[in-house]
Amino acid sequence: MKKFLLCTDLDRTLIPNGAQPASPDAMGQFKQLVSRAEITLAYVTGRHQALIEQAIAEFDLPRPDFAIADVGSTIYQLGPSDWRQWDEWDKQIAPDWRGWSHDELYRFLSVFPVLQLQEKEKQGRHKLSFYITLETDAHALRLEMDVRLAQAGIRANLIWSIDEEAGVGLLDVLPVSANKLHAIRFLMQREGFGHENTVFAGDSGNDLDVLLSDIPSVLVANADAEVKGRAAAASPQTLYVASGYYLGMNGNYSAGILEGAAHYWPEVNLWLRELN
Repeated sequence: MKKFLLCTDLDRTLIPNGAQPASPDAMGQFKQLVSRAEITLAYVTGRHQALIEQAIAEFDLPRPDFAIADVGSTIYQLGPSDWRQWDEWDKQIAPDWRGWSHDELYRFLSVFPVLQLQEKEKQGRHKLSFYITLETDAHALRLEMDVRLAQAGIRANLIWSIDEEAGVGLLDVLPVSANKLHAIRFLMQREGFGHENTVFAGDSGNDLDVLLSDIPSVLVANADAEVKGRAAAASPQTLYVASGYYLGMNGNYSAGILEGAAHYWPEVNLWLRELN
């Protein structure tokens, strides 16, 4: 039996929580597709485990086989009732931090008083997350942190974002190799999937490393204009941009995932057409 690995971002890709409308029948067809024994489903998201579980419950999402969480710094394999974190992935990315633990790195960065540690559930073995006031010069802070980390030989990626609802800045410290692209490649290698039977779907800037890679990918139709522009400028042969014509659906969210999967995999196209 031929097996397929379908990887998808959650917010505004599979989850219809953007401004654009969702096709009414798309999620139901997505659930039927991923229920097939041939499909291995992986969620690839910046959410941590508790927030992934919350999304599954709130939006009635199918339970995945794998979850690449915390912006690629954690990989889980899901059983019927449990989540097993992959120690193999932790060992893969640990050298970027010179083997330092989360707590050791926190103490090392405590010289910056503007860094306020986020809640325990928002941390990971290789994800150190801080709050920062919006008055802080985030660019200057990251430059200072980069210098201190580099002097210690620590290869880290500092990801800055803003929680507009809470009115606070967010800063994640990750190993350089802990991102969505590297995590998907690790999953492919570990589970025996090649490029011909792997597809990734995304919508936003933090998906671009995968969307513009050699991994077959789909950009859902509701993606923002800037991401579509960057994708068009790069024009990789392995990227499909959902247009909304497929099976009368609009290409947004799960409809775009289905359209892209059918584009790459003739078998999926046949299965979906049998449902319509």
